[in-house]
Amino acid sequence: MMKKLFALLLAAMMVLSLAACGAKEEPAPQEEQPAETPAETPAAESDVAYVQDKGTLVVGMTDFAPMDYKLEGSDEWVGFDADMARTFGAHLGVDVEFVEINWDNKAMELETKAIDAVWNGMTLTEETKSLMDCSDPYCMNAQVVVVAADKADQYQTVESLSGLNFAVENGSAGAEQLDILNIPYTAMDTQAKALMEVAAGASDACVIDLLMAGAMIGEGTSYPDLTYTVQLNSEEYGVGFRKGSDLVASFNEFWKGAYDAGTVDDIATTYGVDEAIVKK
Repeated sequence: MMKKLFALLLAAMMVLSLAACGAKEEPAPQEEQPAETPAETPAAESDVAYVQDKGTLVVGMTDFAPMDYKLEGSDEWVGFDADMARTFGAHLGVDVEFVEINWDNKAMELETKAIDAVWNGMTLTEETKSLMDCSDPYCMNAQVVVVAADKADQYQTVESLSGLNFAVENGSAGAEQLDILNIPYTAMDTQAKALMEVAAGASDACVIDLLMAGAMIGEGTSYPDLTYTVQLNSEEYGVGFRKGSDLVASFNEFWKGAYDAGTVDDIATTYGVDEAIVKK
């Protein structure tokens, strides 16, 4: 009898315990928190403002007459591009500093802000346009083969160039043309050095810009015994700026105004640049 009462009491206690557990309050649902708003992306830095704040437009270039070069005994850079760069600097209200660069590293120099522009008769190749933002074309040009004048008759076709020992500026449009033709060459730091190689007889030929050839070789020039023969292509010059730079639009606006005002033609005449190849 006692065992039966104990069993009944134990069962009753278990029922009460379960009821108490079932009566526990459910935790109140937490209020749904609003989704976190992503921080706004800051506006891209203005290159125009950056240049104006520091008061200097740093232009990367190489020794390339008649675009950028130094007169004998002078440390001042002159030339069609150099003078136009100073005019653009005045338009922006800043000074212009010229920095001679390794042409093969021009894109990296821009990205690291070592320079603000590449302005040196730069050919607008697809590769160049993929590495930097470029201005509208401002000048026509071509790549030409330069040889000794007394051998010019032998080298009037692309086929006749096979076997010649070439010198060419590393990373230049001339080097690109020789790569396309699968013609080996010795890479030089500048077009001027490539030209000197031919003048000294160290190379049979070089490839330089038509604009440079017109100013530097032939009768009445520094290299009267050299001439150019084969034109390998036709191309356009532009000025390079950093990706996303608002200096591109500023330059294009400046150039149109300078062209309409006659400034471009005046500077072209000063340096013997054919006005017919200068673009508006």
